This record gives sequence, structure tokens and C-alpha cells, in this order.
Amino acid sequence: MESIELGTPGDFHVHLRDGAIKEIVTPTVREGGVSVCFVMPNLVPPVIDPTRAIEYKKSLQALAPKTTFLMSLYLCPEVTPEVIREAKKAGITGVKCYPAGVTTNSAHGVSSYEPFYPTFAEMEKQDMILNLHGECPSGDNIHVLNAEEKFLPTLVDLHKRFPKLRIILEHCTSEAAVNAVKQCGDTVAATITAHHLYLTIDSWGGSSYNFCKPVAKFPSDRNALIEAATSGNPKFFFGSDSAPHPLKAKAKGQGAAAGVFTQAQAIPLVAEVFDQVGKLENLKKFVTDNGSKFYRVSQDDLVDKSTVTLVRKPQTIPGFYGPENNEEAVVPFRAGEKINWTVQWN
Repeated sequence: MESIELGTPGDFHVHLRDGAIKEIVTPTVREGGVSVCFVMPNLVPPVIDPTRAIEYKKSLQALAPKTTFLMSLYLCPEVTPEVIREAKKAGITGVKCYPAGVTTNSAHGVSSYEPFYPTFAEMEKQDMILNLHGECPSGDNIHVLNAEEKFLPTLVDLHKRFPKLRIILEHCTSEAAVNAVKQCGDTVAATITAHHLYLTIDSWGGSSYNFCKPVAKFPSDRNALIEAATSGNPKFFFGSDSAPHPLKAKAKGQGAAAGVFTQAQAIPLVAEVFDQVGKLENLKKFVTDNGSKFYRVSQDDLVDKSTVTLVRKPQTIPGFYGPENNEEAVVPFRAGEKINWTVQWN
């Protein structure tokens, strides 16, 4: 197969940040072959009201006028049932739930889910999506390798309590997560990133550029993710969790910021894996059809109707995005390596 017609691909988990880094990465959404994307709200301060979400959307649209942006709110006590009704009227798509302290800009996140049951009930009524960062905070024999699996009973419980609420378990990293999503009803789905189709624990142990949350786990987990993504199962679709950090946050100081930047090569990176396992015929389902159906995105919702053809044409991933020789630059996943697919807009 030398070319693949993909229609209007979606990336249903995108971090575009704010300030100077927003200006660097927002135009790369289209570069990576993505027509529509669901934008994360973990800015500083977080996006907790519909007015700010719409203002943020306008700033993104100015940088990428042909990209369709779906917006979200950050779950916290201020996101009440009344705010959910306002958000629905304003066209906000979903609410992102971060467990407190587990990842970048999650300090305002959730420690207990029960106080938010009224909010979830209103989301169910308003037909909005609940996007779950599926990890438990570390402690009491919970650590980065089992934090996702320890969270799965919460996913199952929320699904039982709110069976009509559309729930997405974001960025699955484990076989256990894949199985849990399969066992839930049709209102539960999951996103899978590009980088988790490549990485294992050994990949990030010595590389800050491969470090993300949830962390990549064992080869058996990666294999389960590849099987789920390439299967065509409508419960699984693409969400890159592309999370840019400036060089200074990755290469300097103590520790490293959690996040892998894949946006500018998003669809080609996924295609590479599908090609390797002989499942290119299911690529469109994963990057276009399944996510658009779950999010109920139609052609009429798109600001630009251009379509994507992926062609078998090698490209080399740049070493950085942004100002050269500057600690504000962003280093992409697999920088300097060759990949076999290139995006062509029609």
C-alpha cells in the first residue's frame, strides 16, 4: 500500500499549552495530519469556566484557522452542575478529570470522586463527555507502574453509577486497561497515543524525552495496545496526548517534565506501527472513524473540509521546534529519525 485515504483524522487528546509554546505547537496539529482535536484544559491557571474556554479556543483558531478545536473544562469544585449547563450551551465538549498531583499541572485535581457525582449526573443529562486521566496518586503501594491498574475499579464504578455518561479512559498504557474498557458498555471508550505504541519501561528509564504520565510499561502491555489500536474495535481511537515542554524542562534541573511531543508527525507515527503489523486497512478506523463517531463530530462541524492522504514517502523528524539553540525550543519524539509516511492535504 503506497497511499491511504484517511478523510479528516481526529486527535482526541491534545495539549497546546499557552503563551509562546502555544504559538510553536498549535500550527503543527495540521502538519501531523489532524483535522479536528480535543484540547486539554490544564493551563496555568486551569480552564474552569466556559468563557475562558471559548477565549482560549479563539486564540488557537487564530494560529490554526483550518483546524477544528473541541474544548474542555478542568474538573474541580467550581465546575458545578450549573457550569455544566452553561458549558453545554457554549459548545464545550467535555470535562477532563485529573487525579490530584499525578501529572503536569494537576495540583488542582480530584482527590475524591463522590463530591462530583452531581456534576457527573448533569454531564450525563447534557450528553457531555467525561475524560479520565486513569491513575491513582502514588503512595500506599501505588507507584507509576501500577497506578493505572489501581484506578480501573473507579472507572468501572463510575460507569455503573452513570451508565449513559460517555466516558473516555485516556491514554491507556496497560493490558489491564484495555481489558477493562472492553468489559464496559458502549458508553466507555479509550484513547491510545502514538508514543505508547513504541515505548516500554526501558525506553524512558534513561531518556527524559520519552518520559510521560502514565509511563510506558512492559512489552506485553505495548503489544496489547498495538492489538487494540489496530483491531478496528470502535472502543479504541487516537488521542496523541502530545504534551510539549521546553528544552529547559526536559534537559535541565531535577527530574523531568512529563510529556512526549508527537503532534507534528502524529498520523505518520501511528501509520508506521500499523504498517509494521500489517494492519494498514484499519488505520482510518483508528485515526478517523472511531473517535469521530464517539465524539459525534460530523463534516458539518469542521471548519475546513480538506481531507488527508498518507503517502509512503520518507521524512526525517526535525531535531527541534521553535527558536534554534534556545532552551524554549521543543524536542519531538524520535527527533532526527526517519519515518516512512508523509501527510498530504487534499
